[in-house]
Amino acid sequence: MSCVIAGDIGGTKTRLAIVTVAGTQVDIEHEVSFASADYDKFETLLAEFLSGAVTPVRAAFGVAGPVMGRIVQTTNLPWRLDADALQRQFGFEHCLLLNDLEATANGLPALGDEDLLILQAGVADATGNAAVIAAGTGLGEAGLFWDGKSYQPFATEGGHASFAPSNTLEFSLLRHLQQQFGHVSWERVVSGMGIVSLHEFLCQYRGTAPPQWLTCEMQSGDVAAAISAAALAGRDELCVQTMQLFVSLYGSEAGNLALKTMSRGGIYLGGGIAPKILPMLQSSEFLAAFLNKGRMKPLLEAMPVKVILNDRAALYGPALMLSHVAINAL
Repeated sequence: MSCVIAGDIGGTKTRLAIVTVAGTQVDIEHEVSFASADYDKFETLLAEFLSGAVTPVRAAFGVAGPVMGRIVQTTNLPWRLDADALQRQFGFEHCLLLNDLEATANGLPALGDEDLLILQAGVADATGNAAVIAAGTGLGEAGLFWDGKSYQPFATEGGHASFAPSNTLEFSLLRHLQQQFGHVSWERVVSGMGIVSLHEFLCQYRGTAPPQWLTCEMQSGDVAAAISAAALAGRDELCVQTMQLFVSLYGSEAGNLALKTMSRGGIYLGGGIAPKILPMLQSSEFLAAFLNKGRMKPLLEAMPVKVILNDRAALYGPALMLSHVAINAL
């Protein structure tokens, strides 16, 4: 059994924990969640977390951004993390940085059946590569290469690949977003900010303004959460249409990832949004878009599709990675 610091560093929140690892079991001893935007740099946040505590000698952090060697510049925060500098400042014997979706992929062995919801069973005893796609503040994607004995997770920046529309409405959406951003990635439509952009687009496209009560809710809190809550409750038709479009686009890009990684072992939906909109994901739009790949539909029908319900997977992964636990099965 080993005791380490594990972190999940995201654009909206950062979670740090002191955990113990035994095999594939990860136990949280102490955990704190921080609003990332409240800190100008990660070191200040980490120092606050460690204040007055016994510091474990090893630390690993999953970070929302591309890891280049032992350095990462966060995508949706002005933070630059340097593993060597963190070791020196905090006295760690070892410090590891990995992409946040790579971290989630590494955390899958610590999950039980109760931590997963099946959207599509796929074939029995499916074996092969797998992948994780996670909509949250941004859109993360990672793969898991099956070498015949164990899974080898690897990071990607697939969420920043170019968005590809598939019908008249989506072509109009692309033109709308190009006027704002120039390049339009999948992250621009399948993420928290994507929900906001989809709603703004549909208001313009349909020539409809949001009702006053919804405007007030959006101004007083999380805009994407207000839209999705209104859709789940059936309180506003345009919000329902927004989330139907969001779920369809989510399914389409999940299908793209499944094909590109040949994920016969399964596709896992992570991130903070999916568990909050389960009824929508279980409706027809997600799987219809996931399977809408022409001649490849039978291949995709054979792939298991599961939602990760346990939001600590991204914390479990760095701890397991640091403890050199092999991922033998999911």
